[in-house]
Amino acid sequence: MHKKTIFITGATSGFGAATARLFAHNGWQVIATGRRVERLEALRDELPAGMVHIAAMDLTDRDSIIAAIKGLPDAFKPVTCLFNNGGLALGTKPMPDIKVDDWRVMVETNIMGLIHTSQEMIPLLKATGPGASIINVGSIAGRFAYPGGNVYGASKAFVRQFSYEMRCDLEGTGIRVTSLEPGMAKSEFTAVRTGDAKLNETFYEGAEPILPEDIANTVWFLATQPDHININSIEIMPVSQVPAVPKILRK
Repeated sequence: MHKKTIFITGATSGFGAATARLFAHNGWQVIATGRRVERLEALRDELPAGMVHIAAMDLTDRDSIIAAIKGLPDAFKPVTCLFNNGGLALGTKPMPDIKVDDWRVMVETNIMGLIHTSQEMIPLLKATGPGASIINVGSIAGRFAYPGGNVYGASKAFVRQFSYEMRCDLEGTGIRVTSLEPGMAKSEFTAVRTGDAKLNETFYEGAEPILPEDIANTVWFLATQPDHININSIEIMPVSQVPAVPKILRK
């Protein structure tokens, strides 16, 4: 029987790297993609020999996505699970005090990168058929707005709706689609968003945030459900985080 394979975007850190480790240790082949090749190489060397194929891929560059997928070895095909994890937030200021270039990068990464990767990967998932999965990383920011969330939050609302639309278009293929929507999670997210590595540590103090390993366990749960089960969406928060009530501005 052909080994199961997971294709991971953003595998160089955080959720992606933790998921690669969990799946490889559980006997799945892993296709790890990202921009930082040295991190991909370190991940490959850390995990069992022959279990990981790495590919440099930039979600803002459609040509690099196509090249990475076309270059997959036959031994890593077909693909059982696509984990669309790559994404980012840039900037924390409210409109109009923002950098338009930051917005453009978020749209190109969080939306267009997701679209292009999914479009190229669907034939490999169809070859697997029933039991294949697409797991798209959204965010609670796609449902709960906050000052400075602007385009990041909107991009994650897109992920949720696009996941539902994919379910409709993939009807009859056996491919499951899930929108995975984490809340406060400690990875490199805050460091990338603010450019402040120290803040990435202090921001989570005392909050017991979601850890990358928690998300990896959730991805494993989603990918290993019986073939006839589809979990449309799953929202995860740490106990310390609760949905905010709407703000009231009084005169």
